[in-house]
This record gives sequence, C-alpha cells and structure tokens, in this order.
Amino acid sequence: MPKLPCFYVGCLFLLLFPGMADSQSTYNDEIKQAAINIINTLNPLQKRTALLAFTDTARIKWNNLPVGLRARAGINIGNMSDEQRKLLHSLLSVSLSSQGYLKATGIMHLDNLLNSYFDSLYYKKQIDTANYRQVMGLKWTHRNYYLAFFGTPEDANWGFKIEGHHLSLNFTFLNNELSVTPLFVGTDPAEYPVSEYAGWRVLGQEEDLGIKLINLLSPEQQKKATMSQEVPGDIITSAESGKRLVDYWGIKASEMTRQQQAILQYIIREFVFNLEYDKALVEYDKIIKAGIDKVYFGWIGAYQLHKPHYYILNGPGFLIEFDNRGFENDGNHIHAIWREKGNEYGEDILKKHYLSEKH
Repeated sequence: MPKLPCFYVGCLFLLLFPGMADSQSTYNDEIKQAAINIINTLNPLQKRTALLAFTDTARIKWNNLPVGLRARAGINIGNMSDEQRKLLHSLLSVSLSSQGYLKATGIMHLDNLLNSYFDSLYYKKQIDTANYRQVMGLKWTHRNYYLAFFGTPEDANWGFKIEGHHLSLNFTFLNNELSVTPLFVGTDPAEYPVSEYAGWRVLGQEEDLGIKLINLLSPEQQKKATMSQEVPGDIITSAESGKRLVDYWGIKASEMTRQQQAILQYIIREFVFNLEYDKALVEYDKIIKAGIDKVYFGWIGAYQLHKPHYYILNGPGFLIEFDNRGFENDGNHIHAIWREKGNEYGEDILKKHYLSEKH
C-alpha cells in the first residue's frame, strides 16, 4: 500500500474512527468539569470578578497588549490561591495539546523574564529611572493573566477567556458545540538573548516553517507570493486596528508543488494542533474539506531570521497571520493569530441557534 502524505492523516483518521464525535463530546465534558472545579473554589468576591454574563461585551473582545495598557475582565493569577492556580493549569491542560500548553505557559513566563531583564538593566544603570518606571507601568508579570467565565458550564451557552500580554484564548460553547477562535499568541522577545534562557524561542516553529516555505518557492513563485511594501508593525487584523482581510493575495496553493503544499499544511497544523488532539482533528478536517488548493500564501519582508517579515495564510474558512517586525525593525517580536471566518466566539453557531429557536 502506498504511503499516504502526512497531511491526509487527519481526514483518514476521521473516516476510520467514526467515534470521533464521542471523543469531541468527552473533550467538551472534560473542559466543563475543569471549569466547574475552578468556579467551586471561588469566594463571593472572586465570583463577582470572574463570573460574567454570556452577553457581556468583554466576551467578544480580545487584546494582546500588556495589562498596564489595557485592563482585562476576570480574575488574575496573582489573586488566586495556589489550589486555584493548579486548577487553572488543569483547565489549560484539558483545553490545549501539550504543545499548546507549553506555548501558553511559556508566553506567561516570558513576562517574568522581561521584568528580570529590565531590572538588571536598571541596576547596571543601562536605562534611566524614567524609562524603568515606564516599563514597570506595563505590568509585565505572570500574575497578570486573567480568567473570565461568561455564563456558567451549567448553561447551554457559556464560555471562558484566558488572556494577558501576548495571549488570548477564547472558548465558546453553544449547545455543546465549541468555537475556539480567535486564538492569539505572541512573544517578546522572539528569541531570548541572554542568561540561561539565551536562544529560547517559544514560537520558533511558526516562524521557521514560514521561512522554509517562502525559500522553497521558485523565484517566479516568490515574486507572486511577495508583496513589495514595509513589514506591518503588527498583524493586519490586530485587536486595535479593527480591520478585516477580505481580499486574497499571494500565491495560491494550487500553484505549489506537493512538497510546498506539505509545508503549508504543517504551518496550519502548528496553529490548529495547539488544541487538544480530538478538537484539533475536527478543526483541521474542516480546513482540509474546504480545500487546501484554495488557500493563499502571502509574504512581506526578508526571507530569513532576525530580519522583519510577515506572512498570511488565507483560506475559505480560516485566516492565519504571523508578524515579526520588532520595535526596532530587529525581527525579534512575534504576533500571530488563527481566526475562523464567520464563527469567532461561536458567531455562526449562535446565529443558527437564534434562527431555529424562538426567543
């Protein structure tokens, strides 16, 4: 039997194992129980902070800026007990795959390292007091990541958000159907420069695969894929911009070789498989069924590490953006997002629900 390309494995798995629907239900139940476990430990004051209405507008907003610049809804890790923090990690563990969990917690830990880094610069008198105070005002710390529930797991419609600097995880349940986007991750720095952490890259694969794909393209393909302009200072669909990408640009996957298409699919998997395996397979299968040939790959900037670059994957039902420009055009500050068109925060599922039910 000929060996199937690995990018067909997800679809084949779903065909061979029809019990995946049961696995999805189990996954939802495990998240629900993990959420209940946290809620049961909250005292009255914490409940007033952490438990919000499903209709609260904070549910359908996300941000990646430091808490010192944008306040967050919910209860922060700093105001949790150790037992509650353990339960938060249980919620992360059942919601995300091992790679997704390590990325999320790595992003949180980077905020601690940023604090230590600027502390050392200040004590060495390499930055002045005014700059140091400005940096401290951003409130970079692992303690400033927030958990908010919208509705409760006993409700038909509920969700939760885990968010802070460079991280926004949004899970929305609608009659046991689950929406998992927008899913934002970022790192500053993209590659940690000093100490025992020198060389640590939390989002290295997302960057390396993009660079690998653009360099696999022929000169003619690169010309078609690359837009000649300055690398954006952020992803185009950032929380602050309010922009949406409607037009397709770049090179279409149908114009790629089989090897090039495989790398493109590895990029998609790197984002989607941040989710726990059963849910990731469901989401990945939706992308495959919509047609990999219809996905566009676009690029702006340098074709190598440590220089500013940006890429986008734009498909019929999803969007992936990756930006690494940096504050000083040093290619050392990553923002990346996976979005599901028309169904962020369960928008499409909720619309169908309201059309089919009387309210």
